[in-house]
Amino acid sequence: MAEDLVLDTAIRDWVLIPLSVVMVLIGVLRYFVSKLMRSDQTPDVKIVKEGQLIIRARNLRAAANFIPAKSFRARKNYYSNEENGLLHVPKGQAQNPQAQMFSDPNMAMDMMKKNLSMIIPQTLTFAWVNFFFSGFVAAKIPFPLTQRFRGMLQNGIDLSTVDVSYVSSRSWYFLNLFGLRGLFSLILGEENATDDTQRMMQMSGFGFDPTKSLGAEKDNLDIVQHDWALPKFEQRAEAVLKKLVS
Repeated sequence: MAEDLVLDTAIRDWVLIPLSVVMVLIGVLRYFVSKLMRSDQTPDVKIVKEGQLIIRARNLRAAANFIPAKSFRARKNYYSNEENGLLHVPKGQAQNPQAQMFSDPNMAMDMMKKNLSMIIPQTLTFAWVNFFFSGFVAAKIPFPLTQRFRGMLQNGIDLSTVDVSYVSSRSWYFLNLFGLRGLFSLILGEENATDDTQRMMQMSGFGFDPTKSLGAEKDNLDIVQHDWALPKFEQRAEAVLKKLVS
């Protein structure tokens, strides 16, 4: 049977609150350091055009049923024509993003700076938490949880008799690391450089080819079936106007 613990208020004052405050301050500091390390580069015109083109194609798919069939077919042919369609990427013209990255030293340097600004603060903070606050039960979740959450909430505490709702100091560090995105968005704005989850996704997506998005959007547009959502709306509008005038 899980045991109920009585948490000392000193743990709240000297472990829980300081750890949360330090995580927020480190996140803000990393944001300004990342801004200082970020090099001013002119965005690639080709990449910007491709991004805007994909947005326009998605808007066409979303509003396909609100334009006449003839107009939709014309726009669809304009985007997905096999000869000169904007979304059609001929074979052999797809860029290799890895080769482009290694050929551009500025791009490789920016990626290295971003990785360093993420890895070094995390390593130092985790070492600080592990040295000073290891083994503390810092908080308690106010609702019951299943045993599957034990490994996530009680990292560093090897006691199966403790209720799952108790959170260790090390787990509290990880919860703050990945759970402060909303707070940083309020403090620093939506486009902030402290989103570790997004950075890890970018690191795992190394080698992503932007031209593949054009091909994927072309395939999505090709399978769209037009279903006119406003049949004979001109006639109905004319009839309503005649009733209002007469």
